[in-house]
Amino acid sequence: MNIPRRHALALLIGLGLGLAAGAQARNPKQIVIGTSAGPYADQVKYGIKPILERQGYTVKVVEFNDYIQPNFALAEGSLDANVFQHAVYLNKFAQDHKLALSALVTIPTAPIAIYSRRHRSLDDARAGTTVALPNDPTNQARALVMLEQLGWIQLRPNTDPVKASERDIARNLRGIRLLPLEAAQLPRALQDADYAFVNGNYALASGLKLTDALRTENISRNYVNLVAVRSADLSAPFARDLAAAYRSRAFLAWTQQHNPGYAKTDYQLAMLAGQTDSKRP
Repeated sequence: MNIPRRHALALLIGLGLGLAAGAQARNPKQIVIGTSAGPYADQVKYGIKPILERQGYTVKVVEFNDYIQPNFALAEGSLDANVFQHAVYLNKFAQDHKLALSALVTIPTAPIAIYSRRHRSLDDARAGTTVALPNDPTNQARALVMLEQLGWIQLRPNTDPVKASERDIARNLRGIRLLPLEAAQLPRALQDADYAFVNGNYALASGLKLTDALRTENISRNYVNLVAVRSADLSAPFARDLAAAYRSRAFLAWTQQHNPGYAKTDYQLAMLAGQTDSKRP
């Protein structure tokens, strides 16, 4: 459809005025944060939101049931930040979809761990023992690295621990039988499998306690969850205040009380070390 030149000019001016008005109407003290339902939503709602509200912010929390929409919503501006993913996932997603998203600050993370309802010890593993583990590439790699650390399997030399798959298993030292499943199904697998690797968020959602795990991963920086923002907003005032809230002693105290078994961040460990040092004679 052809638009007369004078009408096109008026339309462009109107759009420009509308965008400008929208930008002016946006409240710089309002933050919209997207997160996955569960423990990380609780961190935001009960640990972070009160800190920001004391600084005059209005915080809206939007919960998602998938790991796809929160990044698209952030990129398009529906969210100011999101909290649900680790660096490996963020970097790959942003690269695959050409999104300008960046990590702002790491957060306390519920690690992947191995659980059992049939055995009290990992020493019970023998030929035929069934081990359920995630079937998605990222979390399966984490489980396989743990299995190698347990001495149950041996991976091929020079295997990238971030990309390890079943094809990289050189030797099955215990003769275990692997059962790849969707991560959300792994808590249920404990009814039938001897052992199961369960992501922290799914463990907590199913009623498992992180402290009930037979072994918890030594979580690497690759898999520590984070707050993501648009790259253009990394130095924005709201982003600085959001990062400061996570780095605060108030949030550390909340974490100590409500997140037992979580892997603490480097900045939290530093604060705890400082507290210990201050108590020494």
